[in-house]
Amino acid sequence: MRYQKLESQEANWKWQYLLKKYREGENITKHEEQSLIELKIQLLATLQNSPQEIEQWIKAEMTSEQRRKMRQSIRARRKRFFNAEKQTTKKKSIDLDYSSWQRLAKQSDLLGMTLSETIHYLIDELENKQIYTDQINKMKANLKALLSE
Repeated sequence: MRYQKLESQEANWKWQYLLKKYREGENITKHEEQSLIELKIQLLATLQNSPQEIEQWIKAEMTSEQRRKMRQSIRARRKRFFNAEKQTTKKKSIDLDYSSWQRLAKQSDLLGMTLSETIHYLIDELENKQIYTDQINKMKANLKALLSE
């Protein structure tokens, strides 16, 4: 397994995920009756620092589909968490105008690259062009110096 599972941390993420989904208006239990749902949520709210009890609550009160969605979300959070530890794997974000993004995406499609690879490629091309221009200017200056002698 690439990313280490830490029991208490995972349980806390699950607890946060469930309460967030509940606040957003989703039913996070297998029950349909509102009073029963409220009772189960109150029980969940008291379990914050009990990883084993959170796991038991999840097994007892959620459908397999709800558990699957939660596992996917936790897996993504685990990946982001461990990738954020290293500078090289930490995701960065930039804001682009729609037209800029559209042009970059079009160029990426033409080159068959990701957006990040395309940015690297374009910057490298610009740097190479600058080096080439500097070399040409030096050669012109040297030629003028030779011809003026």
